[in-house]
Amino acid sequence: MKHVNTLDRVVIRFAGDSGDGMQLTGDRFTSDSAVFGNDISTLPNFPAEIRAPAGTLPGVSSFQLHFANYDIMTPGDRPDVLVAMNPAALKANIDDLPRGGVIITDSADFTKRNLAKVGYDSDPLTDGSLDDYQVHALDLTGMTLGAVKDFGLTRKDATRAKNMFALGLLTWLYHRPTDGTISFLTTKFASKPEIRDANITAFKAGYAFGETTEVFAVTYEVAPAPMPPGKYRQISGNLALAYGLITASRKAGLPLFLGAYPITPASDVLHELSKHKRFGVTTFQAEDEIAGIGAALGASFAGHLGVTTTSGPGVVLKSETIGLAVATELPLIICDIQRAGPSTGMPTKTEQADLLQVMFGRNGEAPVPVLAAQSPADCFPTALEAVQLAIKYRTPVVILSDGYIANGAEPWLIPDLNAIPPIDPEFAQASNATDKAGEPVFMPYLRDPQTLARPWAIPGTAGLQHRIGGIEKARDTGAVSYDPANHEEMVRTRQAKINGIVQDIPDLIVDDPADADGRHARVLVLGWGSTYGPIVAAARRVRKTGRLIAYTHLRHLNPFPANLGDILRSYDRIIVPEMNLGQLALLLRAKYLVDIHSYSRVRGLPISLSELARDLEAEIDQLKGTNP
Repeated sequence: MKHVNTLDRVVIRFAGDSGDGMQLTGDRFTSDSAVFGNDISTLPNFPAEIRAPAGTLPGVSSFQLHFANYDIMTPGDRPDVLVAMNPAALKANIDDLPRGGVIITDSADFTKRNLAKVGYDSDPLTDGSLDDYQVHALDLTGMTLGAVKDFGLTRKDATRAKNMFALGLLTWLYHRPTDGTISFLTTKFASKPEIRDANITAFKAGYAFGETTEVFAVTYEVAPAPMPPGKYRQISGNLALAYGLITASRKAGLPLFLGAYPITPASDVLHELSKHKRFGVTTFQAEDEIAGIGAALGASFAGHLGVTTTSGPGVVLKSETIGLAVATELPLIICDIQRAGPSTGMPTKTEQADLLQVMFGRNGEAPVPVLAAQSPADCFPTALEAVQLAIKYRTPVVILSDGYIANGAEPWLIPDLNAIPPIDPEFAQASNATDKAGEPVFMPYLRDPQTLARPWAIPGTAGLQHRIGGIEKARDTGAVSYDPANHEEMVRTRQAKINGIVQDIPDLIVDDPADADGRHARVLVLGWGSTYGPIVAAARRVRKTGRLIAYTHLRHLNPFPANLGDILRSYDRIIVPEMNLGQLALLLRAKYLVDIHSYSRVRGLPISLSELARDLEAEIDQLKGTNP
């Protein structure tokens, strides 16, 4: 009987070649942990090379999972356990593993040829260089081949099942349920019985090896995390975004049209939406980014919910049509799933460097609302709100996500759809004015006095003929106008319409609990997008040291919440962590004339909560002794 060690949290990183199935392995372990009731947070990390040579550093793929018995905010800075399927995976990830960490690796792959590929002069499994770690070098390949030998597979196909052997071992080691993975494999390979049976057998063999081997003297348990009551599922950011868009279209009674060109890391939204024709979704895989958004805007003109998805390079190409949507004042949703740039940059790595582009990257004065999701599950309500604003104010709206959010996963409390209010598109039905002779006439730019939104008139509606396009329009009538005074009025009106959205934005809430003496923090940490997790986790860590720190987070980046200026002026030091060179910090300084301390990291990875916590402690200590 092996000893069971109870833990409150574990971080595991699966790493190997792209063909080793590390993303699938990590995803299955995540799903089983979610079913068990743990809180989860994941970080898939893909190679940028499409077909990097096998066994090389550029070809290493990894999947990190943090699971715990409490509310967690990040996938963890460093793994406690590294599952490395080959020397390249070990070398690419060993520096992240703390001393004393566990290494489980496939010893069969540590050949002279594979070691030389990544620059190892000697075998690290035998040369003593890993003596500071708990190393379990197992012949995963050999044991897998032995387990599946009766299924008549080629050696290549049989070897591919070694990720399931490793998954079975880890499932046993951490007391994960097995039914979910077996059911998944049964469904996934239903059309290939020999592959199905081989993978299931390898999975069970890995589990059985754990039960019978003397290699592991201890197993581990991580209890379920307390959660609000309800039905949960594991969800990624791109999946939540797709579900949010579908839900919004149904609540508005509008068919959803997606015009998109495949681009990492946004393509999964296109893939998911293409599955839901029964919900009135039409997906159009365009020949390029410009065609994609052009079709989406055309769909909006026709009375559909027009959506386009892309990443930073695609936003560049879509900018002219976004400006056209501003001029025509039609609802349109632009989903920018950010990645590391410039140009192609690091297409599979994460960044937050598109903020200034989506704010200002168009010719002329072309303001658009900008919303940013803070986590994978938060993509769902962010999409809902973006559609509400786009329809109510007749404007394109930008949703910002990023690769970390898009590919990461966390538990999602499935909402009560009946509790989500309907969205009324309020299509124009009849003439809204009269001409000089008193006859009914339709004025396409006669605005709602509260929202400044113009009517949304569907082509073909009797009596609602109107002119539309990118050339400046006269107020009310929509006739082409080159009058200077009219142009200034229209420019200012379009800006005022976006500014007026602030009436629909809730005040920002700051988490700043007073200490026993009633004192509040002097340092405020303010973030946006995927910095939410590291900020909250770092603030918790800082507070455990007895230091006071406040934090808040922005979803609404244009316009800002009405009380943001007052909040910024209430603290001695404002620190803004971003995965860019300080873009939000620049906007805040310009608008509120407040000293902002930019905390920038552009490494293609999420901000390290440990590093952030350490630096925040230093900032707080620096303020000590100064007059409060």
